[in-house]
Amino acid sequence: MSMSMSMSMSMSMSMTGQGTRVQGGTDGMVDLVVMVTGALGAVAGSMANEAGKRAWESVGVLARRIAGREVAAPVGSAEREALAELLVEGARRDQVHARALDAWLRSAPRPGGVAAVPRRLPSSVRFFTDRQTAMKRIDREAGRKADGRPRVVLIHGPEGIGTSALAVHWGCAHGDRFPDGQLYMDLRGPSAVATLDQGTVLRGLLQQLGFADDRIPPAVEDRADLYRTSIGDRRLLVVLDHARSAAQVQPLLTSSPGVFTVVVARRPLSGLDAVPVPVGPLADKDARALLGLLTGKETLTAAGVALPQVLARCAGSPFALRAAAVRLAELPRPDQEPAVYDNDPATRPASDPTPTHTHTPTTDPADDPVRHAAEDAYQELAPDAGRLYRLLALRPWPAVGVASAAAIAGIGEPEAEALLAELADRRLLETTATGRYRFRPSVRRHAEAAAVREDGIAACSAAVSRGVAWALRFAVRADHAVLPQRWHLGPLYDRLEPGPYPTPGEALAALGGELGQILEAVRAAEEFEDHDSVVQLCEALWSVQLKTGRHDELLPALRSGVRAADSGTESASPAAYRMAGRMHTQLALALVELRRYEEAEAELLTAARAEERAGHLRGQATAVETLGLLRLRQWRFQDAYERFDEADGLLLAIGEDGEGAADVPRARALLERHRGRALRGLGRWAESRERLARALRFFRDSAEAYNTARTLTDLAETHLDAGDPAAARPPLEEAISLLRDEGAGFHLSHLEALRRRCEAA
Repeated sequence: MSMSMSMSMSMSMSMTGQGTRVQGGTDGMVDLVVMVTGALGAVAGSMANEAGKRAWESVGVLARRIAGREVAAPVGSAEREALAELLVEGARRDQVHARALDAWLRSAPRPGGVAAVPRRLPSSVRFFTDRQTAMKRIDREAGRKADGRPRVVLIHGPEGIGTSALAVHWGCAHGDRFPDGQLYMDLRGPSAVATLDQGTVLRGLLQQLGFADDRIPPAVEDRADLYRTSIGDRRLLVVLDHARSAAQVQPLLTSSPGVFTVVVARRPLSGLDAVPVPVGPLADKDARALLGLLTGKETLTAAGVALPQVLARCAGSPFALRAAAVRLAELPRPDQEPAVYDNDPATRPASDPTPTHTHTPTTDPADDPVRHAAEDAYQELAPDAGRLYRLLALRPWPAVGVASAAAIAGIGEPEAEALLAELADRRLLETTATGRYRFRPSVRRHAEAAAVREDGIAACSAAVSRGVAWALRFAVRADHAVLPQRWHLGPLYDRLEPGPYPTPGEALAALGGELGQILEAVRAAEEFEDHDSVVQLCEALWSVQLKTGRHDELLPALRSGVRAADSGTESASPAAYRMAGRMHTQLALALVELRRYEEAEAELLTAARAEERAGHLRGQATAVETLGLLRLRQWRFQDAYERFDEADGLLLAIGEDGEGAADVPRARALLERHRGRALRGLGRWAESRERLARALRFFRDSAEAYNTARTLTDLAETHLDAGDPAAARPPLEEAISLLRDEGAGFHLSHLEALRRRCEAA
């Protein structure tokens, strides 16, 4: 507990021989409500990890105990404040409740700051010309005296005109103004019309600030609160690139005096209060200067009479000028003999300016300079490079690696690697920080149009299907390596071996690295009505969902999985209903973590019905058990207990030779533990201890250290709630000893908090 919290506590509570009394005037009560509200927010914000979920459940037990009735779990800051008032009022009236609240406050998690100093701006370009007027506008707003208004500029201009380069260049040149770091977020979504949702953007910003995934709150509101709190006293630059609307940017702005925000967009954003910094084409002299810097004066002189035409076609676009510089550098010098090649395109180097594509170049004057630059570079590609360029553009893949590019084109990986490097050299692809490749939007549109025109619908469809098939095989093998023991439904799990990863953690990292590609594969498969691929891809996301969260990113794909699985139930086959049950359960788990409880409940009820129609008792029991876990999250302890009882009855109905029979003893032990948790919430301490003791015997006998420790933790908390801290200490110490060997850091922090609670009791 911080010094300020301890002082506030002393104003409002005092220890007596009979227990803790809430005292003080109105100010003291208000201070205590504020402190309890803050502690509730900290617990809510910690629910991305198992210890946080346990702490949230403990708050529900405390709330029911103080209120003397079932209390709905709060959603949002207003409901948390109302609950805090209820708890403080109950503590004021009853000394026992005051002691319980005091002990909980001493053990509750606190919002943790991070010491990371992020330096996340990309590298600035080596050659930078003009933009002096724009730089001065940015300087003025950055240096404006803090007066309660957000300090923010909006740099805007058409694609390829250098808006992002200006933001990055200014930030790199003025890094000393921001000793607490620089944040950079690319707000582009997975397609030309989509944007990153607010939750995903906030997750990225918090990660840059140093928060681990399991420290980032699941709910968007809590992420926004944590973000603003974390940057409130920092001198920080925030660059939000490729913004599409004021609504996307507004929640990320702050009036904190040390924070300066640079927004980059294609156009002015209506509704955004920001100093406008328009960026237009480079003047002719600056365009010539940039070309000279990029190519050298000799090359510029050698261009001769062609130079004015090059400059006109580039129209002052820095992107187009940089692309033109590559071509100018490859022109033969006056003192060089022109190259002579045979007619075999395979033997002609890429520097040969002879076009290899048979279509007429685009000359529509409405085309922007970026499209002109793409067309010029494309005309100089060899056929194999041109084909890869076209086929990669058929879907808005967020970023492609060598393996996926090779699969899409149906070529070998060494060939794909060389061709990707060539496309990047000609500025037809951009390289990412992770070594993958992506298109600029205008360049992708150019390539996509060329593919439709030159390759035809059948070849284009085949390329997309190959990309989906690669993503599916990759995801299944990686997911299988992360969780090899879980039961699967997708047929590829029976045909493919787990991927060649040394550890489950490395397999999980590989899945996370290709997540954008997999999610785009789900969208493509759904558009192609390839329902089997959709559901198998979603099933392969289970380990990402379980281990890393990212529920907001996964949600659209999981909804696609539900639609695809439900379409299969038209056949009324048991297998189709089983897959539907799996998809609805998987979607429900994401909705639970996002606190969309009503939607989650509907999905779980649908899952249970589908599993029942399939005659799959194990799956039906899982759906009902998950509904019980949702009830625990909602602090509806009686309902949770009844759902666990129902799930246990379904497991008992599985015969000795029935499907999933081998899993039944362990599944029933988990249900015993869950029932013990529900009984604890109901204040039925003796029954709770009895259920937990049964679960504990099973997990000890099966040598499951982690589940043994979790059950011991439940037992310790039950003893604490029953007012017996002495009985809580032995299971608590045993759990700590077990988890030290498991490396479960967050659970250990929860156990340390329980230790403090024992000491305070």
